[in-house]
Amino acid sequence: MLTQKTDPKDIVPIGQKIAFGAGNLTNQLLPAALGVFMFFLVVGFGMSPYKAGILAAIPRFIDAILDPIMGFISDNTRSRWGRRRPYIFGGAIVTGIAFIAMWQLKIPEAGNNHETYNFLFFLVMSVIFYLGYTVFAAPLIGLGYEMTPDYNERTRLMAMSQIMGQIAWMIAPWFWFLISRPELFPNAPTGVKQLSIWVGLLCVVMGVMPALFCKEIDQANLQGQTNLSFKSIFSNVKHFFTDIKKTVTNKPFLRLCAATFLVFNGFQIVAQFAFFIIIYYMYNGDQQAAGQWPAWFGTISAVATAVLVIPVITYMSTRMGKRNAFILSTIISIVGYALKWWGFHPGNPWLMFLPIPLMSFGIGGLFTLMMSMTADVCDYDEMKNGMPRKEALFGAVYWWMVKLGTSLALFLSGVILSSVGFDQNAKMQSESTITALRLADIFVPCLAGILAVLVMWGYDISEKRAKEIREELVRRRGDL
Repeated sequence: MLTQKTDPKDIVPIGQKIAFGAGNLTNQLLPAALGVFMFFLVVGFGMSPYKAGILAAIPRFIDAILDPIMGFISDNTRSRWGRRRPYIFGGAIVTGIAFIAMWQLKIPEAGNNHETYNFLFFLVMSVIFYLGYTVFAAPLIGLGYEMTPDYNERTRLMAMSQIMGQIAWMIAPWFWFLISRPELFPNAPTGVKQLSIWVGLLCVVMGVMPALFCKEIDQANLQGQTNLSFKSIFSNVKHFFTDIKKTVTNKPFLRLCAATFLVFNGFQIVAQFAFFIIIYYMYNGDQQAAGQWPAWFGTISAVATAVLVIPVITYMSTRMGKRNAFILSTIISIVGYALKWWGFHPGNPWLMFLPIPLMSFGIGGLFTLMMSMTADVCDYDEMKNGMPRKEALFGAVYWWMVKLGTSLALFLSGVILSSVGFDQNAKMQSESTITALRLADIFVPCLAGILAVLVMWGYDISEKRAKEIREELVRRRGDL
């Protein structure tokens, strides 16, 4: 498949690509760090699992509700600084500071673990954190969709973004290791409190970069935006639900959402299984003997995705189109997952790294290509439904679906562990349990990948079609 040469004016400068990638690094680092820190909320600060579950659920429920609303607000904002950048700048600062604050809990003492105080303090600060995170993330995604109108440059932009985002998953597995090191911190709660400061400050610095250095679409060409004010709140609500309906009935977009739901959650359901297999199959339940191998498995996976897979997928996309690149990368990942049966070998832990490059084509191809294709869908939506453009709303609905799927994946992961007979209190697991767990570790993502390929087979916004859509939009309202 030969591609059209990208017009120089449609090329995003490397500095802006890096700045947008810095924002995605923040967007990835926050949930990656939370996944580690929440563990220590129970085992370090002594929060009951029941209350910890409430603390995890309530703020995320609020976040899920606010995502589409924030997308709608960003799409319809008019300001001298743009529709996205003011929210990204302010949201990054609030989110980073709130992340630091929410972990400054009281350390348990003899006879008093401060559970009630810590529960209420964490609940309030986590609500503020997720409010700031929503204000930051929804406009950031919308900004990425509008930074270039070129079919292939969108993929290159998202590739850079995902490469930088993978840095979060390279370092996050080591938070477990650092927090628990007695030579670094006197205890785990102190480690959490101090490490949260560095994570929060890094997120502030990286998070404001897109607001400072990235360029938005020319607002002069935008029409049909809703007037955001308290006086017109009822009209705004009506427009909001009208736009939501247009978004969720967009057939190409639904295919992207369904394929993402399948591939990402196929990965998420079994994500923690590798750690259990390493410890209980390769090292017979001896966590000390397993040492750093589980952390290295996560880090090498992220490195392979960033350094090897994403550049290859970007090249594939320019040669064969985004849909075909997605299908091929998903098939490659299925082969990689199948090879895990031989990769996890009790006698040679180095073999576990062999399937990683192939497996990484699944997640590496998913968000690089899906983010790029969603930008194409935004053009398709404008051609079909007219103004206003709804980049942030599409992004918010897409990521709302991802977050919903993540919750479901965590639930199904627990169901599978229970159904195979995994006993969290046992030092060693039965042979039948380990065998069933290894099979599930392979079967679940392979089945999800096959279904995703079938879903995307009918996706029809090719490079040629995207070029036709763009020409029609230029004819209607001038240059994009």
